[in-house]
Amino acid sequence: MAATNTMGTQSAPPAAAAEASRPRVRRILPPNAAAVAALLLTVAIWAGFALSARALSSSTLLPADAALLRFGLPLLILAPALWRRRRQLAAVRPAAALKIVCGAGVPFFLAAMYGGALTSAAFVGSLIPGMVPLFVSAIMVAGGRGAPRGTQAVGLVLIAAGAVALVGRHTVALDAEVLLGSGVLLVASGLWALYTVGLKEVGLDPVGSIGVLCLPSFAVLALLVLSGALPTGLADAAARDIALFAVVQGLGVGLAAGLLYAFAIRRLGAERASVTGSLSPVLVVLLAVWLLDEVPTLAVLAGVPLITAGVVLANRRPRQLRSLRRKVIADA
Repeated sequence: MAATNTMGTQSAPPAAAAEASRPRVRRILPPNAAAVAALLLTVAIWAGFALSARALSSSTLLPADAALLRFGLPLLILAPALWRRRRQLAAVRPAAALKIVCGAGVPFFLAAMYGGALTSAAFVGSLIPGMVPLFVSAIMVAGGRGAPRGTQAVGLVLIAAGAVALVGRHTVALDAEVLLGSGVLLVASGLWALYTVGLKEVGLDPVGSIGVLCLPSFAVLALLVLSGALPTGLADAAARDIALFAVVQGLGVGLAAGLLYAFAIRRLGAERASVTGSLSPVLVVLLAVWLLDEVPTLAVLAGVPLITAGVVLANRRPRQLRSLRRKVIADA
């Protein structure tokens, strides 16, 4: 028989013994997987927004009607939750709130709808989200952050080149309508960059962020409609159009995308979220061909891949990837 020596040994505490006996589970998903998934869902919803911006001109709704659905439905659904957050909402700094309200509120919405009516779904889906990384980088540099370098800088240059490829043909042909629409869409993109930065600054949860956006936006919109400054035809609109825009704009863009994008901003930061979110152009072009019978022009076929390639390069973080890989190996 083998003797068992129990002298001079000390039994491990129960908690430590339980921890030691617990099987170690290797982390499979990266730490920001949920935020990336939220952002990809947001991109899909943004594609629906781009299509609806183009489809509005052929519907029985006016821009003010779509805006009422966009900002009103989230308020109606989230009213109890927003009431519980009334103190946090009142404590938001005015400067950050102004970035959100201007960046994604009535000014952005009307600019996106008007620009979409003058151009195409491909332009809406490419210029608005595609140019946001450039505007966000400019805001960050103006705020004292360093200028982008390396592959990120190359990616931003490609994004700008893609935008030039989209608009250049119309500049040569002096297509005033498309040029005006493109300029309005660039304004909308700059406003969205303000919204992206403002979301990071307010520090609220996603529901609170929707409240900061929708409460003042709906109030301003209601005043404009009641005063006659913005015409409305909601009472005479077709039920099918109301239902479609209620789902796409109110439930999709206003509620779902608002919650998902705010969550992604808090986890990933403004720069990474704006860059990753720019992957929507390809999806918008494909859906526009299928649903709106839009035929991609040579400018679209050249500009969209340039924007997409720029997005991929601008979103690369080589040092972060190497450190994450070393951490995963160390934890294994």
